[in-house]
Amino acid sequence: MTAIAAQTWWMTQRRLTALARQPWFLLIMLIQPAIWLFLFGNLFRRIVELPGFGGGSYLTYLAPGVVVMSALSSNMWAGMGALEEIERGTLNRFLVTPVARSAIMNANVAEQALSTAVQSLIIVGLAALGGASFAGGPAGIALLVVAAVLLGTVFSALSNTVGMLVRQRETIIGLNTMLLLPLTFLSPAFMPAALMPGWMRRLSDANPVSWALLSAREALASDPDWGSVAWRGGLLAALAAAMVALSIRTFRTYQKSV
Repeated sequence: MTAIAAQTWWMTQRRLTALARQPWFLLIMLIQPAIWLFLFGNLFRRIVELPGFGGGSYLTYLAPGVVVMSALSSNMWAGMGALEEIERGTLNRFLVTPVARSAIMNANVAEQALSTAVQSLIIVGLAALGGASFAGGPAGIALLVVAAVLLGTVFSALSNTVGMLVRQRETIIGLNTMLLLPLTFLSPAFMPAALMPGWMRRLSDANPVSWALLSAREALASDPDWGSVAWRGGLLAALAAAMVALSIRTFRTYQKSV
């Protein structure tokens, strides 16, 4: 296990080095969340006056939603990186090395997780500068970042799995387009679940985006229900572990086909 962890870290460092050579990419990935945060935050700021919303600052309510939505949207493209490595022949060259096959796949997920953590902290900082307040303090913010990373892991592993299976960019693009907005709007990212129609609430309860959001918002409350945080966080962690295991299994299938 120690050897696999070391190999995963080595492979992750390789990917992070490549990412550091194109810092503009991280900047571009922050432009859209900033637009969501301040455009939606100002456009819908009076929505908190609706009966049942609960009042408060809409920017404070929206910030965790933007963090989670950003984690979802950025990680759904992870499979593109796997496809690029297949097309360049890099992935096949790694197959003749003693590096563990799980380390090769997990490095992609780990790189996405680190990027998601940095992106999430920057979004929280921007929200705080805009006037958002987080009653849960540093511990609540840390759990928000953990929830975003776990959700990102679910969808980066899923994207890698799809990339290994179909090996077509168009399929990943189509899947992302199909899933992003429905998963976001079938969650309490922009509106409390109490204000949703009944059928939407039922779908929201089974949505991993909702699990991440509700556990994060609860952790950010002044008096958190830690049992609720642990329950939804546990569901998210279990799903993330299952998706990572699936992506590793899919990679072994790819290995047999080359």
